[in-house]
Amino acid sequence: MSQPGGVTPLYKAYSVLTRLAAPLVLQHVGRKLDRHGVTPERIGERAGHATLPRPDGPLIWFHGASVGESLSVLTVISRLGERLPKAHFLMTSGTASSAEIVSRRLPPRTVHQFAPLDAPQIIDRFLDHWQPQAGVFVESELWPGMLIRARDRGVALALLNARLSEKSARGWARYQDTSALLLGCFQVMLTQNADIAERLRRMGADEDRLEIGANLKATAAPLPVDAITREEFGRAVRGRPVWAASSTHPGEEEIVLQAHQAVLARHPDALLLLIPRHPERGDGVQAMIADQGLTGARRSLGEKIGPATQVYLADTLGETGTWYAVAPIVLLGGSLLPDIGGHNPFEPAGSGTAVLTGPHVANFSETFGPMVDSGAATETGSARDLADAVLRWLDDPAALDAARLSARRFAEGQSAALDQVIDRLIAVLGL
Repeated sequence: MSQPGGVTPLYKAYSVLTRLAAPLVLQHVGRKLDRHGVTPERIGERAGHATLPRPDGPLIWFHGASVGESLSVLTVISRLGERLPKAHFLMTSGTASSAEIVSRRLPPRTVHQFAPLDAPQIIDRFLDHWQPQAGVFVESELWPGMLIRARDRGVALALLNARLSEKSARGWARYQDTSALLLGCFQVMLTQNADIAERLRRMGADEDRLEIGANLKATAAPLPVDAITREEFGRAVRGRPVWAASSTHPGEEEIVLQAHQAVLARHPDALLLLIPRHPERGDGVQAMIADQGLTGARRSLGEKIGPATQVYLADTLGETGTWYAVAPIVLLGGSLLPDIGGHNPFEPAGSGTAVLTGPHVANFSETFGPMVDSGAATETGSARDLADAVLRWLDDPAALDAARLSARRFAEGQSAALDQVIDRLIAVLGL
């Protein structure tokens, strides 16, 4: 049971441990960011040292863990900015890739900082400087120190686009007094679907603060497209059959490359555009391409697509929107093997590509079912199944055009819910 003062024994122990462990954790996090080229000054943001002044006026803080969560709220911030012309916005995230990509797309009156580590002295330093009026946490970001200390300072908090796996919910439910304490910090919790709402209830969430909202990734602005790169790609491929595998993880590239071998057997001039989820894996993926006996070119090395290129390895950040614009067929990775849960299907669908997916899409189960039922996505599994799906569309342009149109229409049909999300945040958080 929770103790007087609104904390639990587990939370007290967590606060002590994080305070003591902070110096070591900062060293580890700093080395990781340094490897990605982050400057020492910006690495200090993880210790709560701001590198920008606080703007005058109301400040609304948005926090997401990495690229997907951060990008999903950019449209929310833009729309809030239109409704609240005097407000400023702070976005925090933890990864170098999220900082790099988000920095190119920040809405007006918005700044980015690396998220402070969840240790008491660091959170206090962060809050002393920024003094937000409201905080919006995205998806599964339940950091005890951030939530409790922000609540105690009177920051109005919301959990947006809430997503929590069944495994995580079971783990939290074993400590329901603490999970209820954390969820009680939120004035409103907008979940992606009814299943997630039920998981939060089991964790002790207040029924009156739980609402089923939209999946914000359906309402995000289209990914940027570089017109010059698109034109260069079109000249390089000159009408060749093209398909893409995007956001692939270890173990998936092997399946994709085997499928491409089968595609090449019927279409010898076909080109696979391979986009690994983590570009730093480029060396390993390049070796796989060679091991399969395929001819590859690598984007990060500036290699060009030639007539003999069978696989183009797009191991760079921030160009996915361009690749979706040039590939009529996209397999969305994270779905061919268990334990990943799939990735955001609205990005390729909104770009008008025909979407393929594996069966393991727990993170977007509420989305892929209707997509498949409506013809906006096609489920596949093995390398043979994947090759058959690609070949069906390459051999039937009319069916491919219909699949692309269905995908685009599905994505466009989801965006109307954003206005309701904006209205709820303004009302509940007193904005």
